[in-house]
Amino acid sequence: MAPEKESNGLDNYTFALEGRFCDLPDTEKEPASSTDEYSNKLAYCVTDVPPWYLCIILGIQHCLTAFGGIIAIPLILSQGLCLQHDGLTQSHLISTIFLVSGVCTLLQVVFGIRLPILQGGTFTLLAPSMALLSMPEWTCPAWTQNASLVNTSSTDFIELQGSIIVGSLFQVLVGFSGLIGLFMRFIGPLTIAPTISLIGLSLFDSAGSSAGNHWGISAMTTALIILFSQYLRHIPVPFPAYNKDKRLHTSPVYVFQILPVLLGITLSWTICYILTVYNVLPAEPDKYGYLARTDLKGDVMSQAPWLVFPYPGQWGRPTVSLAGVIGILAGVISSMIESVGDYHACARLSGAPPPPKHAINRGIGIEGIGCLLAGAWGTGNGTTSYSENVGALGITKVGSRMVIVASGVLMVVMGIFGKVGAIFTTIPSPVIGGMFMVMFGVISAAGVSNLQYADMNSSRNIFIFGFSMFTGLVIPNWILKNPKAISTGVAELDQVLQVLLTTSMFVGGFFGFILDNTVPGSKHERGILAWNKAHEDDSSNTLESGKVYSLPFGINSHLCSSSSFRYIPFCPPTMPNSPDGCDVCKLYPALGGT
Repeated sequence: MAPEKESNGLDNYTFALEGRFCDLPDTEKEPASSTDEYSNKLAYCVTDVPPWYLCIILGIQHCLTAFGGIIAIPLILSQGLCLQHDGLTQSHLISTIFLVSGVCTLLQVVFGIRLPILQGGTFTLLAPSMALLSMPEWTCPAWTQNASLVNTSSTDFIELQGSIIVGSLFQVLVGFSGLIGLFMRFIGPLTIAPTISLIGLSLFDSAGSSAGNHWGISAMTTALIILFSQYLRHIPVPFPAYNKDKRLHTSPVYVFQILPVLLGITLSWTICYILTVYNVLPAEPDKYGYLARTDLKGDVMSQAPWLVFPYPGQWGRPTVSLAGVIGILAGVISSMIESVGDYHACARLSGAPPPPKHAINRGIGIEGIGCLLAGAWGTGNGTTSYSENVGALGITKVGSRMVIVASGVLMVVMGIFGKVGAIFTTIPSPVIGGMFMVMFGVISAAGVSNLQYADMNSSRNIFIFGFSMFTGLVIPNWILKNPKAISTGVAELDQVLQVLLTTSMFVGGFFGFILDNTVPGSKHERGILAWNKAHEDDSSNTLESGKVYSLPFGINSHLCSSSSFRYIPFCPPTMPNSPDGCDVCKLYPALGGT
């Protein structure tokens, strides 16, 4: 059994169940006290298989951790798709994104990067999608503002689907061809910081519109999420647990740290329900606060089927526009950059060596396939790796990828049960707005955090970042207020410029990229050296890397049988000192050796 220590949350709950540990990589270990050394242990490493019940429990937790991001995207898109009053179609859209997220998670864990990393909708594609939907020719008809007769077979949504499908092919190409390494040579913190920050800042209007329907409710939601995530995160809540030694006992779990968004939304949602039942909130549609009621879509639960089976092309045959494709490409590139960082963070927290190039290439390629599936099924979005769930690995101390496999299966099940999506459509608009206030703020700050690698005492870097951020706000805002200002005489070119110049993350990222690569500055000053060091590939542990990142189901043995596969960028490399080049396969039979 493991040594006893003071309980430290859900991670100790898993320790009590199994009493086993594995070390983090040597790069993570530092001289520390016995307590700190203990906290650097993992209950399960990436290749371990926990008991089935623990996989389900922690799988549910990962689903709930990703809840905020997965639910937020279709709710934001519903405004641009003229669906804000069509709860039934909203619920089907939510079910679709749950299903596709589950399928993409399974593909990524089994065949992609092979780390415990969950896939879900991405905010990097949300910005260009909203820019595309905001074009003058796709303005929602006035009658949709008070009707529930609209559906997503409208031209704008079908064109958005086709643009996502074509844009995702670029990500597939970049991943499986190994070009992601070439791109990363020219992309540093001063490009990434404004790109990611402007994703959150550009969505302030969506947050303000939703929150403004009842500022009291939205402020309460925001306050609750802040309370749970910041002030109460270190306060444990006793939960019942059982093991052979202690029998039935209580174990402290840091619930507020794990599920702050879900708890905040649920509590505000419940209060809105009580206020609705007692008619505290106005029942007249023209009164302020009416949209905070929970009975506005009361018939959705009864109308939604128990089982739904989303399928490709369910909204109609996708069409493609050049403007849509180019706009989506800007989001795809940002998503790839963000995912590479997530891969390295996930490896550190799951007890795995840094991901080798072939695994990164495969991961990006699988994410491209995920975006392709999302476009085909019609989620209105793509998929990417979820940073929130990477952080959850550090809390639970369970780095097993089987837990994420369980999460993927659970999300597929949630996508099939139509009532699940219907429940989420009844969340009042001000509650959603309160969640957006926190979520978009965190996204903006996450982008700025990349500046830690650059020398921000340099006037060069201050200028590049400040100019990129400011132009990323000014230019899109002016274009939106003057939609007819772009008139080149070529309709297709007008659409392309309209979408790109109203996408804040593209404008800011473009200026950051150009200035960072043309204004003189050393690699140390630009932050390139620190960035590369933080994301460098460690080849000193080749066998361990092969055990984690090699392909499953005997695929490796087939790859080892032909030396030509060593030149494929997404295939695990063979070892040159071996007579047949298959040392990894022989030492690890589970990977396909004998």
